[in-house]
Amino acid sequence: MSETADTIAPVKALHTSDWHVGRTIRGRSRAEEHRSVLSEITRHAAHHAVDVVLVAGDLFDVATPTPESESIVYRAVLDLAEVAPVVAVSGNHDNPRRFDAIRPLLDLGRVTVVSSIARPQDGGVLELDDIGVRLVPIPWTSQRAIVTAADLFDKDRDDTATQYIDRMRRVVAALTADAATDVVNVVVGHVMMHADPSGSERLAHTIYDYSLPAQIFPGHLTYVALGHLHRPQRVPAPVPVRYSGSPMQLDFGEAGEAKSVVLVEAGPGAPASIDLLEITSGTPLVQLRGTLEQVLASADGLGEAHVKVVLDEAPRVGLADEVRSRIPGVVDVGIERSVDEPARRRVRSRLGRRPSELFAEYLEGSGGDPALVAVFDELYDEVT
Repeated sequence: MSETADTIAPVKALHTSDWHVGRTIRGRSRAEEHRSVLSEITRHAAHHAVDVVLVAGDLFDVATPTPESESIVYRAVLDLAEVAPVVAVSGNHDNPRRFDAIRPLLDLGRVTVVSSIARPQDGGVLELDDIGVRLVPIPWTSQRAIVTAADLFDKDRDDTATQYIDRMRRVVAALTADAATDVVNVVVGHVMMHADPSGSERLAHTIYDYSLPAQIFPGHLTYVALGHLHRPQRVPAPVPVRYSGSPMQLDFGEAGEAKSVVLVEAGPGAPASIDLLEITSGTPLVQLRGTLEQVLASADGLGEAHVKVVLDEAPRVGLADEVRSRIPGVVDVGIERSVDEPARRRVRSRLGRRPSELFAEYLEGSGGDPALVAVFDELYDEVT
């Protein structure tokens, strides 16, 4: 570019990810919640007059989304594109072939979707000259896609994980090697870094097989926008690296988490300014634990929350129905009995003792015939 760094206005980018449109909660649709949340994201983009929107993968919850889910996602990205160009990468829950099929139509609406890593000259780097941004998209790349099948068979897990890291490091280095000093250099990727895993109840992959060190990102980058972990967080690295997190609480592993999107403002060669914009449209998820009396006492003022109840009660017929009738919004009722200290002592007292001794103790407590101990010993010897 011919302009110098001090004549280019700072770039504003909105970073979001992990929408997981199509996710239900114990069979209940959350489509209206998703519409509200994505509309709030669009309002944030418009209010802050962003120059580009970065969507770091997992737009859908499954690889075969319903027509309703597709309608919600494509309406959202087109609404965002009315504010600023949108660049989205596919995540591990997305179907790259679906993105490839609809890419020509999305291109017409200022939406660029990237579903596979490519060489810089083949579209692996996006030059957004009108806003002064050089953007490297890194869609989800599985170990199978980057480590050969022979390696998976011939090497153990640690070896293939190391090979995955080495090859991904080379990919990132090649895509970021030609970064210029007079533009804002950004990476948007759906990857697993050495970070704090999400509290989500649904981890689709063994995270350590795909976990990368943050040092793979060179220090000349302006910002790295990541998706995959649902907890918003900064990743310690030589450059600003962040997970935006999911914009709504997706399951009870995320109950109580504050949700947000990231507003990034930066100029060439200048540190990025980062602000978290809170997202409040999603219905909160709440877990209540304790006896029935304790749970009912703590259920006041929950509003429209989705509620999971874990009872410390003996199972009985109609217990779950009673909970649902008295607490609006309950979607799950379970029982998890606490173990008292006398019971713990009894368990500890049995450790290391012979099976026949324990069986004799059981017979004594239950009024059984002590002669059965000899039969037990004979059968136990045969088995062992």
